[in-house]
Amino acid sequence: MNSDLPGPELLTTDEMYRADAFAIAAGTPGRDLMETAGAAVADAICDRWDVRATAVLCGPGNNGGDGFVIARLLGERGWPVTLYLLGGLDKLTGDAALAASDWKGQTHPLTENCTEGAALVVDALFGAGLTRPLEGVPAKLAAASHVSDVPHVSVDVPSGIDGNTGADRGQAFAADLTVTFHRAKPGHLLMPGRVRCGELVVSPIGIPDASIAHVSPAAFHNSPDFWAPHFPFLRNDGHKYSRGHAVVVSGGATSTGAARLAARGALRAGAGLVTVASPEESLAANAAHLTAVMLEEFDGAPGITAILADKRKNAVLIGPGSGVSSFTRARTLAVLKSNTDVVLDADALTSFQEFPDVCWSAILNLPDRQVVLTPHEGEFKRLFPDLEDHPDGKPGRVREAAKRSGAVVVLKGPDTVIADPQGHIAINANAPPTLATAGSGDVLAGFVLAQLAQGVPAFQAACIGVWLHGEAATHFGPGLIAEDLPEMLPDVLEELEGYIG
Repeated sequence: MNSDLPGPELLTTDEMYRADAFAIAAGTPGRDLMETAGAAVADAICDRWDVRATAVLCGPGNNGGDGFVIARLLGERGWPVTLYLLGGLDKLTGDAALAASDWKGQTHPLTENCTEGAALVVDALFGAGLTRPLEGVPAKLAAASHVSDVPHVSVDVPSGIDGNTGADRGQAFAADLTVTFHRAKPGHLLMPGRVRCGELVVSPIGIPDASIAHVSPAAFHNSPDFWAPHFPFLRNDGHKYSRGHAVVVSGGATSTGAARLAARGALRAGAGLVTVASPEESLAANAAHLTAVMLEEFDGAPGITAILADKRKNAVLIGPGSGVSSFTRARTLAVLKSNTDVVLDADALTSFQEFPDVCWSAILNLPDRQVVLTPHEGEFKRLFPDLEDHPDGKPGRVREAAKRSGAVVVLKGPDTVIADPQGHIAINANAPPTLATAGSGDVLAGFVLAQLAQGVPAFQAACIGVWLHGEAATHFGPGLIAEDLPEMLPDVLEELEGYIG
């Protein structure tokens, strides 16, 4: 369950530069940081592979300086190493030049066939700050890495991957192992960067943890280490009413299953009581399937308002199976005017495709209400079509959507990103591909709803729900269907309590 990362903070490339500068200002020479970084990569290589012919590919900056250290240390351990440099030695400056001066072997020019005959390749060409596509020989070597049977190890990030967004800048290396330093970057967890990295190792290199407060990062790895203080553990003096009463609004007679999936998820995820609010035509279908989940009839938006007038009902989900219509729009606005925290999912989002500002105004006019939106990519694009090509990638898109809507936004996917209106984001990395199944998102909405019902702040509620969702799917394994997800929570929650309790 441990994330294997040294802390939940994710540092952008600029924040990592500032953390480096903080360490240097505190008395650690940059050359020492480079030496420690190179040693971390060399150690990781030796831990995983036996001695073999190795090609080390060095770039013209500090990433290349790390490569010179790696080559020297592997050579000192008896590894046959050949070093290739992009550009001339006379072009190296600063710590990279110092590292190169300590390398006593030959330095060969980088060529497109330089890795032929190697049994391991170290990519130390470009770090996370690269903002342009690879070209020429580096691009050809990157392309070759995708079809090679030879292990590739990347320093910091696979060359060609944007450290902030995970974007592939046209042609990036495919690594089997990536070693980065101090803290991971968003691009290590975002697609396709996460896939390109292979195994990720984050090594301390002597940068003080005080640097985190100095750079004040706003991005985090969605893990228990991030939200543990907010998790609503059971209390000996608690009771079902103290754990909140969640409401899930059902759709029509032919689309009731989504609401029941969400309701079951909310009950398993800790809500003390759960009620499905059902239109008359759906009562029989819902009643036939519900046991511990309660059932209450409503008639249109006024009926929802009447149900939510009961102040004990403190969190509501609308959207799953609701249908895309003006009726759903009216019911959603009624929910937003109630005295409850809210999760908007599926049809409750798409029903505002032509009128998104109406929804955002309703949210922004109720600043004391907590609202979470849980769109998948298609729903997100319908509501925020102008954010498709945001320069800051997926983190930028979700941050802007949260700011615009006044809600916490969960953009679902293999690299789900959660953002609050203040600009904080969490990136999830525990979701297996088995979650791509009908009804999975409805269960997720129920998991988030349960956290809101238990009084968890909206951002942390969304983060907890998303993490539980991924962990439950991982516990089940292949063959997963949505109904299985709530049934995995007892084991997940028991392990979680042992980890952070």
